[in-house]
Amino acid sequence: MSLKEQLHADLTEAMRSQDDVRRSTLRMVLTSVTNEEVSGKQARELSDDDVLKVLARELKKRKEAATAYRDAGHPDRAAAELAEGAVIEGYLPAQLSDEELAELVAAAVAEVGASGPQAMGQVMKAVQPAVAGRADGGRTAAEVKRQLAP
Repeated sequence: MSLKEQLHADLTEAMRSQDDVRRSTLRMVLTSVTNEEVSGKQARELSDDDVLKVLARELKKRKEAATAYRDAGHPDRAAAELAEGAVIEGYLPAQLSDEELAELVAAAVAEVGASGPQAMGQVMKAVQPAVAGRADGGRTAAEVKRQLAP
């Protein structure tokens, strides 16, 4: 069963069990997936990797919105965004710990033979396939920067 089919099946189950948060979140995610499929010059079917990228993007939006609501003094709206984020996280692969990320970056630094901040682009290019979907780009970049610092 593809990830998209799993999302549809879970949406049906959420509707049956009257789980409003899960239902609305899955509808929003499936709409984003459909929008991604029809964007561009030609419609296409998304692979599971592409669906994971859409899910990661939607999770990032939820986290940013929760932060904005909390900063604006709306904790109830922030909690709703975080609840949606929790539903989305259930479909994403487990995130790398700081130690695992540091190991992957160290291996990429050694592979590239990088020394100094000017090699950051090369290291990022080498480490991205290894962390794909399991670590936020900002977290990865911060770790690369830390390890390349003089």
